[in-house]
Amino acid sequence: MQRVFSPVEAETRAKLDLRSGDTVRVWQKIQEKGKTRLQAFEGLVLARKHGSEAGATFTVRRVASGVGVEKTFPLYSPMIDKIEVTKRSKVRRAKLYHIRDKAAKDIRRQMRNVRMAKEVAPTEKAEEAATAE
Repeated sequence: MQRVFSPVEAETRAKLDLRSGDTVRVWQKIQEKGKTRLQAFEGLVLARKHGSEAGATFTVRRVASGVGVEKTFPLYSPMIDKIEVTKRSKVRRAKLYHIRDKAAKDIRRQMRNVRMAKEVAPTEKAEEAATAE
């Protein structure tokens, strides 16, 4: 009988039931100067690929400092300490790649509003200065 050794609890990862639309917190092991620390990456699961077999992956997207960041994690990677599902959302697609375009569209809309606000502000300051004199 052959015995398989794995530092990852494969049964629990297979039963995790990650789906697109879930908000997850992935605790990743990072090695720096001989020490290992945990770093969390929290975001929306855009895609789950290759089911629950050995090469299964999932893609997580978050917005950090106004910039969209995506990471693709192997499901059974020993560098992942744990995966926490914080929120489940009902979605009607298997792959949520359209979220990328949606986020860019929202940012363009916000920038349009900022530009208009900047144009209005200098004229108000000029009127205030004229009334103060």
